[in-house]
Amino acid sequence: MTASKKFTQGLRTFASDIAQGFFEITHNGFALVGLAVMFAIITLTARPELREAGEVKLFSWLQTRQVAVAGPTGEIDAIDRATASNPQDLPKQQAAVAYWLSKKYRVAPEPLSALVAEAYEIGLHTKLDPALILAVMAVESGFNPFAQSPVGAQGLMQVMTQVHSDKYESFGGKLAAFDPLTNLRVGVKVLQECIARAGSTEGGLRLYVGAANIEDDGGYSGKVMAEYARLQMVVKGRAVRLSAPQIIPALAPVKPDNSAEKVAALFNS
Repeated sequence: MTASKKFTQGLRTFASDIAQGFFEITHNGFALVGLAVMFAIITLTARPELREAGEVKLFSWLQTRQVAVAGPTGEIDAIDRATASNPQDLPKQQAAVAYWLSKKYRVAPEPLSALVAEAYEIGLHTKLDPALILAVMAVESGFNPFAQSPVGAQGLMQVMTQVHSDKYESFGGKLAAFDPLTNLRVGVKVLQECIARAGSTEGGLRLYVGAANIEDDGGYSGKVMAEYARLQMVVKGRAVRLSAPQIIPALAPVKPDNSAEKVAALFNS
């Protein structure tokens, strides 16, 4: 065999060895990736709070990538960020509630429609009447997502952000208190816990406003229940006279009770 043929055969053998080695490494690599994906899916299924945190981070990453590609000023970006929806797209009852609240509180029906739809969605998970959720929001902030009370309650549901900062962790931190839908979700979770601790809606409202240990809650629970009753009539299609809105700020922080039985997770269905 000539030197030239030996050299050519050697190159072929070398190339074959490299290809085989690459196949083995790639095959093992894909197997490891498959196992990692399988364990990740099992973990996220068993731990819904990790899944929710992951979804928030993924959505944030996707938004960042979209801005990097399309630039910071895009009409589609602005529309996607808007907390609003067309009230005509809502079911009849929800649309009636959105229009009634819009007139009473002088808030545009589009953002109110998004809040009404979210209240109904959360109500399904928490077993709370959406009309009660909206009544609390109405009395707490008058649907002002940037409201803040003298004692530090913030946002639509006037959640004590410093006290309940742990509930905002999965949403990216305490500044999420001023995101309308996030504040609504956290506020409903606090309200749900208060009602569970008190054993009644009225007692839960007193806990929510921070009046658990005082005789006078400033008329808070009565005003919420009155607005709740009016919203129930609106849901039934009855004509309800518009009265002047009355906003009552929180009296004191609502502190979490770790000794009480914890209610079911908000979004576990």
